[in-house]
Amino acid sequence: MVKIAIIGLGYVGLPLARLFATKYPVVGFDINKTRVEELMQGFDHTLEVKEDLLKAVLTDSSPSFRGGRGGLFCSYKSEDISDCNYFIVTVPTPVDKNHRPDLKPLLKASETVGKVIKTGDIVIYESTVYPGATEEDCIPVIEKASGLKFNIDFFAGYSPERINPGDKEHTVEKIKKITSGSTSETAKKVDALYASVITSGTHLAPSIKVAEAAKVIENSQRDINIAFVNELKKIFDRMGIDTNAVLEAAGTKWNFLHFKPGLVGGHCIGVDPYYLAQKAQEYDYHPEIILAGRRMNDSMGEYFASQVVKQMIKKEIFIKGSDILVLGITFKENCPDVRNSKVVDLIHSLKEYDANVSVYDPWANSNEVKHEYGLELLTAMPEKKYDAVVLAVAHKAFKGLNLNSELIYKVKEI
Repeated sequence: MVKIAIIGLGYVGLPLARLFATKYPVVGFDINKTRVEELMQGFDHTLEVKEDLLKAVLTDSSPSFRGGRGGLFCSYKSEDISDCNYFIVTVPTPVDKNHRPDLKPLLKASETVGKVIKTGDIVIYESTVYPGATEEDCIPVIEKASGLKFNIDFFAGYSPERINPGDKEHTVEKIKKITSGSTSETAKKVDALYASVITSGTHLAPSIKVAEAAKVIENSQRDINIAFVNELKKIFDRMGIDTNAVLEAAGTKWNFLHFKPGLVGGHCIGVDPYYLAQKAQEYDYHPEIILAGRRMNDSMGEYFASQVVKQMIKKEIFIKGSDILVLGITFKENCPDVRNSKVVDLIHSLKEYDANVSVYDPWANSNEVKHEYGLELLTAMPEKKYDAVVLAVAHKAFKGLNLNSELIYKVKEI
């Protein structure tokens, strides 16, 4: 007797809801009415779930427990999730302008769950957090809103999301899932629930805090490794050495870790290290390596802009009033997600040199870019001549372009 509510239908929640709906009745809840209406028409603007797969599981009304059939119904009304007995929270966990964890979306989602949760129900968090956030920050909100007692009336689990936006090979069911629960019995139930749809298997962690910590260090580790090669780039640029050639040569050893320099943004790698750092500081430990890696990666937008300007000066191109085309503004290649895109830092830095900067990205939504960053996108690949073209995001769509420019600068190879 399983009926699942997925709270948050973004890059993480929708693929998960679609997968669970192949076997269980699922209600997808999101506060964005427009998003819900689009999904009920079978359209996913994030492009994470194909239209035919989405339409195959959609139902016109909330699916019932009975009949042993799955199905997905999307809603922006909290009453539509009131008869669910599993609540899976997949809302964003951003940082504020001072890089401090912003738990407001997570706490608001917890309040929504608290208003409908019943005795015996289980709430599972997938949002990336610091160790302790589930039990110390979220559960008290549910207790207050519901009047129920944790581990007596309702129970909790944590199973960190591992979605890689834009990756059509490593889809949610093909990524091994970490699971955990607030009691041993709950842990077994959470693990069994995910194991029933995740073909690559599960790993049952001994506690919720272990599962939380495992997730936050995954992205912190990648962030530090990328920061290392970004620093190498700065060093080798001064020495007149091709960094990519160095990495290719070093990569011939079997145990060399393959990372490339570039801009590190997005909702995970560019954010999660701050969550771990914040929690470490609460325990009177100042994390040196983690924050040093973040400072390095946060500086790369300005650095790449300065490199473009240096190359233009070498070619005797007058910088002030020059026309520069930036290709790509999403936070990663072949994906429409523009959250926390560090390309924006590059663009702003170029504008500080009084250059005229145009931006083209066939993947990005122009309205979203305008809303988030106040930038206008070109509607089509321009044919005019530019003083410099900066390949900022390695979209496959840019491969083989016949670029009309005095200078081509590649932040990242396609």
